[in-house]
Amino acid sequence: MLPTEKTEELLLALWLLVLITFLLLRWELVYLLLPALWLLFVAVFFFKPRMDVQLERVIPHNRFLEGTELEIVLRVKSNERIPSLKIREDLPEGLELVEGQREWVVSLSKGQTREFRYKVRVKRGIHEFNWVELSYRDPFGFFHFTKKFDLYTELIGVPIIEDVPTPYSTKGTKITVGALPSPRVGEGVEFHAIREYQPGDPLKIINWKATARTGRIMANEYESERKVDVIFIVDASYTGELVFDDLVRAAASLMLNALNSGTSFGLLLAEDVPLWVRPDYGKRHFFKCIDFLSTAKPDKNNMIVYQVEHLIRSRFPPRAQLVYFSPLLTEESREALRIMSEFGYRVAVISPNPYTAVEPKSREEELALRLLNLQRKAVLRKMAGYGIIIDWDVRKPLKAAIAEVVKL
Repeated sequence: MLPTEKTEELLLALWLLVLITFLLLRWELVYLLLPALWLLFVAVFFFKPRMDVQLERVIPHNRFLEGTELEIVLRVKSNERIPSLKIREDLPEGLELVEGQREWVVSLSKGQTREFRYKVRVKRGIHEFNWVELSYRDPFGFFHFTKKFDLYTELIGVPIIEDVPTPYSTKGTKITVGALPSPRVGEGVEFHAIREYQPGDPLKIINWKATARTGRIMANEYESERKVDVIFIVDASYTGELVFDDLVRAAASLMLNALNSGTSFGLLLAEDVPLWVRPDYGKRHFFKCIDFLSTAKPDKNNMIVYQVEHLIRSRFPPRAQLVYFSPLLTEESREALRIMSEFGYRVAVISPNPYTAVEPKSREEELALRLLNLQRKAVLRKMAGYGIIIDWDVRKPLKAAIAEVVKL
């Protein structure tokens, strides 16, 4: 327990009284000290709490869409009588308090349980509650006691996910299980090539016309019905900070599209230290990638060309479908797209237009934005040979932007 300012003032007054008693030799004045000393004794020895409490923070689950208003309950149970207790909640910076408060002053009797509720608005990212602070002050106001209790709770704000169409072509796949043809040769329905018959091949794949023409036993090859891998590449350069949340939401939405269609997908988050998640299936893999997207932040990464080229040579599956999320503002981001195309990959680019996220405040700003938009269109026209480029006006739904280009 620590003394308050009131205690310090009282002790100073008592010391002056002792000094006056000594100077005046009026020893009977010492008796005036006794009531104050008695109060200090009672405050220290009879009103000192053990802080024997049980704390629980209750939230429905640990993942919420950004923008969600969430009610959090802090439950406090006291195993002793505490006449005056101040409770202060640890509210992470990424959560906006929209209703209620984060501090309360209460009186608790032994065995009593109290609940304190407040609402926050969730932002994208991982938000960590670490402690609850309890402060006690005795009834006389002489001493105070503060203790932080460790109470860890993790809350993840995930990006808003929309229902969007697949932005890459599925033409020519015919009747297959997946949305795209497989790079693997096997038994399937899509004709691939004619080759020589090999021992162990089924007789039904023999091409009798080719056999008669060449004089050798020839067989048909088919593409198997397995889905291809899709790789999502997110450009986390700080130059696209204005539309970075839109980039992340687009990536999350297309991941949900891949999950629902049973497509295997991987993720490259091209930050200063790149994050690579190998292609896989299922909900667990989906939530793993969503968690990484939730914590992504734009930084000064100018190594995206090296990162993409290195992973293409060492990690990307052959003939995978690449989906590239970038505003294409920097030379490095455009060079990365060229590299993907040169290695023979089919690429679809989701490119949010950062100039559509700016509201002009004057006639001059409006003209400047028009010039920048014209310059951007010229750049994208030059890049059109490297893949399908979806120039996304972020004021409109992504679904509409994809439909305009892909004509689904």
